[in-house]
Amino acid sequence: MQWFKRNVEKRSVDSLKRCSLLLREIGGTDIKRRGRKETTRQEIKIRINEQITYPQVRLIGAEGEQLGIVTSRDALEMAYDVNLDLVEVSDKADPPVCRIMNYDKFRYEQKKKLQEAKKKQTVIETKEIKFRPKTEEHDLNFKIKKIRKFLESKNKVKVTMRFRGREIIYAQSIGLAALNKIADSIREDCVVLQEPKMEGRQLVMFVGPKP
Repeated sequence: MQWFKRNVEKRSVDSLKRCSLLLREIGGTDIKRRGRKETTRQEIKIRINEQITYPQVRLIGAEGEQLGIVTSRDALEMAYDVNLDLVEVSDKADPPVCRIMNYDKFRYEQKKKLQEAKKKQTVIETKEIKFRPKTEEHDLNFKIKKIRKFLESKNKVKVTMRFRGREIIYAQSIGLAALNKIADSIREDCVVLQEPKMEGRQLVMFVGPKP
């Protein structure tokens, strides 16, 4: 019985070893899941100081003055002499353009400008307001107020009137008249981007904020 037990354990160990060797041959145990792509973060790198190894560069001084074409070594020494950095401005020029500046201050200012630009960006969303042919007057006025609110927030608005069953026969009469009435009531606050138009079983109009 003990011999049988030792024999089974030995076979198990041998099987594990074979599996381990097989995994190494096919590339290890790092198996990626299907359908998931690895994302790489791309960053714009700016060469500074010893990273600049061009034979010659066109040098701009700390005050913006043109210092002409010099070797990278001379440019770096000039930057170090005034306790500043040598920063690559353009690698497309011939020779590449570098400037003497405080690199930490430059990065801080660039980051600040980027944050301010993001704050000024206006994200325009498309909101949707839905009506029915039998929408009552007070509900209609409430929804018109909602459209105005969306326009004040600089959003586009999709105005939709949906028809069910036999209601579709009123699309070009009651439906069109209702959407035109809505457009007339908010015309001072908006631009009609798309006149009322049938899309399947619904009448659709797009309005947007005035520029």
